[in-house]
Amino acid sequence: MNNRARTIVLAISLAFNVFIIGAAVGGAYMWHASGPYRPAFAARSGLGGAAEKLPVAERRTFRRMLAQTRKDAASDIEAARAGRLRLAQLMTADPIDRQAIDAQLSTTRQTDSALRAKLEKTVVDFFETLPPSERQTFVEGLRGHGAMLRRGKAGKH
Repeated sequence: MNNRARTIVLAISLAFNVFIIGAAVGGAYMWHASGPYRPAFAARSGLGGAAEKLPVAERRTFRRMLAQTRKDAASDIEAARAGRLRLAQLMTADPIDRQAIDAQLSTTRQTDSALRAKLEKTVVDFFETLPPSERQTFVEGLRGHGAMLRRGKAGKH
């Protein structure tokens, strides 16, 4: 290997090492900057994130309850997915069958509504187990996650 090739390989290796070291330092900084509370990504999104400011034991209990509800409703979840897939097929078919689309929309809406009712029941069941001091924290978490207590404009009463 001549000197020119050796210099090119050395420069590429140096650039790669600088990139790797920069990524490691940046990752360590982000880890440190996020503070002592580092929830998993899945925990921060969706309904599971509603409990993110509760103590660890309550968070685990809530997530376990949600997971069990989802497991129990697995066939309903699959039926809702299949319904939406069927709806997409109907909407892309030619000619358009409006009656079939409306019927599929109704069926899918009913399935989705039943699933939402099961999840909301789980949320309320969990809420009942909380001490009064943690209920407000949980309600605030619900406002930021999911549709149950979605934030909206304050209405006039």
